[in-house]
Amino acid sequence: MAVNASQPTPAPPATPAAPPAPATPPAPPGSPVADAYARLAEVYSGLRVIERTAHEPAPRGAGWVGADELAAGGPALDAFLAWDEAQVLKDYGHRARPDVIASFGLHRYAWPACLLITLPWFLHRRVPRLPVADVAFHRTLGRMAVRVSSFACLPDDPAAALPGARVLPDEEALRGEVRAAVAEHLTPVLEGFAPRMRRGRRALWGTATDEVVESLWYLGNLLGEEQRATAELEALLPGSTAPYTGAAGFRTLTGPDGRELPTRDRASCCLFCTVRPQDTCVTCPRTCDADRIARLAAAPAA
Repeated sequence: MAVNASQPTPAPPATPAAPPAPATPPAPPGSPVADAYARLAEVYSGLRVIERTAHEPAPRGAGWVGADELAAGGPALDAFLAWDEAQVLKDYGHRARPDVIASFGLHRYAWPACLLITLPWFLHRRVPRLPVADVAFHRTLGRMAVRVSSFACLPDDPAAALPGARVLPDEEALRGEVRAAVAEHLTPVLEGFAPRMRRGRRALWGTATDEVVESLWYLGNLLGEEQRATAELEALLPGSTAPYTGAAGFRTLTGPDGRELPTRDRASCCLFCTVRPQDTCVTCPRTCDADRIARLAAAPAA
């Protein structure tokens, strides 16, 4: 969970012993998001998105869990979090608190889930709607299965003629659609995790805000468009967009040699410090600027 000081918050780790993943099947004809998901696969090997047709059932069993099952907060969520509990024990030799395990599990789901919506927007200005019934996750293979029945786009987009398209007038309206689509998906998921996380609504949405920002920030870095990603995220989350808590939080520090060091202030704490107190995230609210500067400035030499 802790951050490498040389780059944005890394993606959730996959299971080291995961078997080879099968090839991703082709997207349905006329998919408005296929190009964005294909680009994701090119730059980030940890996630593949499988698009389902309107009549194709969601995958279940054999490692798959539906987002609606996580939202229900029952046995499927118990099994999902048992993986995190076992990994912490294996990696660090001791158990973590149940609320910490729940925080880790939410991160490992919400980080890629946000990209299902934000990456098509970032790359092609298309915003799919993905209610929890239309998304499933296979964490050990790094797969997400989705069914896109509607999406928003701008008037000059050729995809505006596709079935399910909703044409919005301008960029600000499309940003509002991104916020609404992510909130539609994450609201029931947060409700499923909430009793186990021991956090209030504002803190939960602080976590959601961080997942939106740090997942796209990371992908922007991989795509070679980190500066554009930070600018887009600042416009998306200026700090007054409920239910999201706070702004994107980017700022710049100055290193000892005068070099600019980009960082951000997280809206929440991932609680990794409860597992390894000496290894905090560089964007953690607990990490002071002096420590950030030292770690960021040392990163290229490392």
